[in-house]
Amino acid sequence: MSIQMVLLPVFVQVGLTFALLIGMVFGRRKALVSGETKIRDIALGEPNWPKRATQIANCYRNQFELPVLFYVLIALALPLRHADLFIVLMSWVFVVTRFAHAGVFVSSNDLGRRSTIWLAGVLVLLAMWLYFALKMLLLI
Repeated sequence: MSIQMVLLPVFVQVGLTFALLIGMVFGRRKALVSGETKIRDIALGEPNWPKRATQIANCYRNQFELPVLFYVLIALALPLRHADLFIVLMSWVFVVTRFAHAGVFVSSNDLGRRSTIWLAGVLVLLAMWLYFALKMLLLI
């Protein structure tokens, strides 16, 4: 697999993270400018942001949980030359689950749907890690 093919889903996942960061900044700024939130209410990190700003912020924070295992896997698989077609295809499936999860998170925030999508991403990432570990341990 070419380096570009392996890294493209990583770049797309990073793009999602930045998009959520920007959305969080705009949501918080809007709350401050409109007066819905006062600086004194959040100056020490208190969770006093409006619901919408909190939803986006929580979704953004979530990008530093499960996706970290994805980044580590790619960072290991690429230089060790174990980033093959399976890893690339599953990377795309994982990234699609992250987009779907974020979409539900910042819209309806339906916990049932969000949890199901999150679990799908977990299972895809678990399969990727098992595949990678077996290739490394069995020297395939």
